[in-house]
Amino acid sequence: MSRTVYTMSRTVYSEFCLLSFCYAVVLFASIFSPGLCIVETNLELPCNVTSTESVHISFTTQIVKNEFIVTFRGYYKAAARSRYIAAALNGSDSVLRWEILPRRNPAAEHPSDFDVVLLEEVQTDDGASSAREDSLSLLLEHPLIRRVTPQRLVHRSLQFIPYHHDHGSERVETEEEEDGSESVNAADVRPLRRTSLGVQTQFWQATGRLTSRRLLKTVPRQITSILHAQTLWNLGITGAGVRVAVFDTGLTSDGTMFNNIAEKTDWTNENTLDDKLGHGTFVAGLIASSKNCLGLAPDAELHIFRVFTNAQVSYTSWFLDAFNYAILKKIDVLNLSIGGPDFMDFPFVDKVWELTANHVILVSAIGNDGPLYGTLNNPADQMDVIGVGGINFEDQIAKFSSRGMTGWELPAGYGRVKPDIVTYGSAVRGPSTTGGCRTLSGTSVASPVVAGVVALLASGLRHRAGIINPASMKQGLMASARRLPGINMFEQGAGKIDLVRAYQILSVYVPQASLFPSYLDLTECQYMWPYCTQPLYHGSIPVIVNVTILNGMGVVGRILDKPQWFPYTPHNGEYLEISLSYPDNGILWPWSGYLAVHISVSEAASDWSGTVQGHIELTVESPPQQRSTVRLAVKANIIPTPPRHKRILWDQYHNLRYPQGYFPRDNLKMKNDPLDWNGDHIHTNFKDMYQHLRNIGFYIEVLGRAYTCFDARHYGVLLVVDPEEEYHREEIEKMKRDVEQNGLAVIILADWYNTTVMKKIKFYDENTRQWWLPETGGSNIPALNSLLAPHGIQLSDHVYEGGIRLGDRSLVYASGTSIRQFPASGTLVGATLNDQGKSIIEQSGSKVFEEANVPFLGLYTAVMTSSSYNNNNASHNSNNHMGGGGGGRGGGGGRGFGGRGGGGGGFRGGRGGGGWQDQGPPEQVIKMGYFAHTSQDDLVLKVTLEDVPFFNAPIYLQNKQQIGKIDEIFGSLKDYYVSVKLGDEVKAKSFKPNDELFIDPAKLLPLKRFLPGN
Repeated sequence: MSRTVYTMSRTVYSEFCLLSFCYAVVLFASIFSPGLCIVETNLELPCNVTSTESVHISFTTQIVKNEFIVTFRGYYKAAARSRYIAAALNGSDSVLRWEILPRRNPAAEHPSDFDVVLLEEVQTDDGASSAREDSLSLLLEHPLIRRVTPQRLVHRSLQFIPYHHDHGSERVETEEEEDGSESVNAADVRPLRRTSLGVQTQFWQATGRLTSRRLLKTVPRQITSILHAQTLWNLGITGAGVRVAVFDTGLTSDGTMFNNIAEKTDWTNENTLDDKLGHGTFVAGLIASSKNCLGLAPDAELHIFRVFTNAQVSYTSWFLDAFNYAILKKIDVLNLSIGGPDFMDFPFVDKVWELTANHVILVSAIGNDGPLYGTLNNPADQMDVIGVGGINFEDQIAKFSSRGMTGWELPAGYGRVKPDIVTYGSAVRGPSTTGGCRTLSGTSVASPVVAGVVALLASGLRHRAGIINPASMKQGLMASARRLPGINMFEQGAGKIDLVRAYQILSVYVPQASLFPSYLDLTECQYMWPYCTQPLYHGSIPVIVNVTILNGMGVVGRILDKPQWFPYTPHNGEYLEISLSYPDNGILWPWSGYLAVHISVSEAASDWSGTVQGHIELTVESPPQQRSTVRLAVKANIIPTPPRHKRILWDQYHNLRYPQGYFPRDNLKMKNDPLDWNGDHIHTNFKDMYQHLRNIGFYIEVLGRAYTCFDARHYGVLLVVDPEEEYHREEIEKMKRDVEQNGLAVIILADWYNTTVMKKIKFYDENTRQWWLPETGGSNIPALNSLLAPHGIQLSDHVYEGGIRLGDRSLVYASGTSIRQFPASGTLVGATLNDQGKSIIEQSGSKVFEEANVPFLGLYTAVMTSSSYNNNNASHNSNNHMGGGGGGRGGGGGRGFGGRGGGGGGFRGGRGGGGWQDQGPPEQVIKMGYFAHTSQDDLVLKVTLEDVPFFNAPIYLQNKQQIGKIDEIFGSLKDYYVSVKLGDEVKAKSFKPNDELFIDPAKLLPLKRFLPGN
């Protein structure tokens, strides 16, 4: 028997079939990707544009030797800051010399919350690290000093990539600015947490014809025309009186295309304001250009912050000073087209919170790592920031635009919905430094489009200035957005921006609290994906929906009392059990907070199916005299609890990612981004596998807690993918019991682990000024070996890669381990692979070290103890169906298929397969067996063959007319039955006893495969 399996390597997936047994521990030594991957470009070319450009911006970073940023707990004048630092460092035996470095920029004459300090430590016998730790500790012990972090130099490589559309092919020409001043090899340096969000180069490296055709529409020449800015311009609303900050490469010296440049400031050490690269000019032009390629708010007051040199170098302190100056100048709108995965970069996150708390409406690009899910960038993923995704001119999500969910809440919770809004970011026209127009793509383009919209709206509501703030503006944009059909909320947020409608809503806006999503209809597909794809049932792990609370009444708010759940009795709402979590003490700051909704089904509905409804109600107070009550409608489908063999448990608890730790990429060939910041989740990079398993009838639950927190008797299989976390002793002991006594099947997909290789991919940590090794490899193999030791299974520390074949499928084996030890009664599958670890260690370049018969897949049937058969729950409804992974089959002590009264205490099989797409009738069919009886709407066949069929294999009449597919297998090995799920047009009552039914012989496996020792 077989089961179709989806495994994937971040962006791609493949399907293949494999064999397994009941009560199995199934080991995959790697994650696979297809041997051939066709990548479409993400640039949609309108027919009136013959060429366009993408802006690709990459960053490297290094710390500046002996320079530290000392952050204070408040804003102080220079003399006071100097006294505080002196009080901390003077008299120290570990500090040879210290100096506060001057900062020559417009913020220098104002109070500040940080200084840049040069520290030279005394050299000790154990090196500088001990002295450095002593000096940093002295600073942190001062009550007015909040933190100490290294000064960081950033080097940005800016590429404008032209595309020539010629009969479906694209030619890419790239020029890149280089700076040879870095003292640390860029390949070994940790990538900057914040990167400019132009389209990434990997989207343009593929060549060849497009794989689909579509109608190309004529696109208006100006973004202002598409968004109907003229409607507001005709009302005299042009952006006047609104201060907009642009953090970028400066502005062209020819400022004639702008009406109102209030200030241009240079935060670099070059003493120039001119934009030699053009990116800053383009971004500013989308916001406020007044001729040629028009901006949305041509009379907005532009404040240009030049934070990068012509060599594309910046420093952390330059950004912090510029942010402080923006607060001082009372900036209204700030466009930030940089971002990165590090939502735990607390100095940066804190500064963003401070900006929005000071009424700065911050607009930020969501990222260009689409179409992958779970690739959002910070700060766009923050609740107080307007996170912007990109669409093309056909109102489709741009392929480059990053998708949700947010990663802050994992692994214990569930991510929030982002982006907030989407707008045009593909092939958008804007000004160039030469005075003409150019066309660029990326979410760094979509972000200033929204910033221009915000500036225009704010200028039209100046008479209501008291109600415009970061939350109310975000509420107005999201409430007025036009939802794109067929696209889920983790791709589009509230939908496509609608400038005119937003103005109409904000014109009558009353300060209030709101929720996003504003309702929870778990039956609504496609918008509520993935929630709409799986009904609720009793006994499942609670479904979590994270709702964002926006508070337009004030920067600080509070949830009064306890939010309440009101079930609708006529709609069976009492069958839902709702629990809620929210910030400590109910405090919402700045402008926002969260409400996590945990949804379960009561025991009373364990055998019930239907739709339930109700609502959640909460009241926000901000300030004390102002209150707003909001309701969150809830609707869901409930079904009877599925049988055990159809329930899969995904282990999220042991999956960690950057920035929670220093975790490297699974695929060692991906050198351009060494950190695993996407992580693994069934609804992000494994969403295709999730959808496939749902399509073939399985139910997937996400475990965000330790193994001691679930009852294995309720699940057919536990799916463990690339775990990084350690396993506690209690978890290891429970897993052994669950496999041997409770009949739990386990599928493990592991990556590589080798300490020598880890040393070769070390990277520089800026916070400690040390080279750091990854905390683990692609997987935590030592932890997995501890988990598997009771079963006599061990994985190796070798690293392999190469191509393999399983059946008729070719697969790429990307940076995986091998199986070192396996029980003699198990089955191992091997292949000829390359020793990638040896190539890396010996730095052999293109030379490969081929090794034959490397065991990469193991299938093992654990020995069951008699206690499992004495437990009704353990043997009922197939104690160990291997759903969705390797596909487990087999017996207990009697090797029986069992279930439904079958012998041997075995199991009832479940629906599977699904990877066998119907390609018309087979060349031949052979007799499978005969019709025995019906079970509900299914046929039950007595099998007369000695071979074993694939699950989900089509069943035919003798004339090759397909009637359905195999749904279940039960009985003993040599005397078994199958149930057939009939097609929509086929009725069970049309069959008579002993009617013969047929199968494609290609869908059969020899019985000996399932016998001991084979």
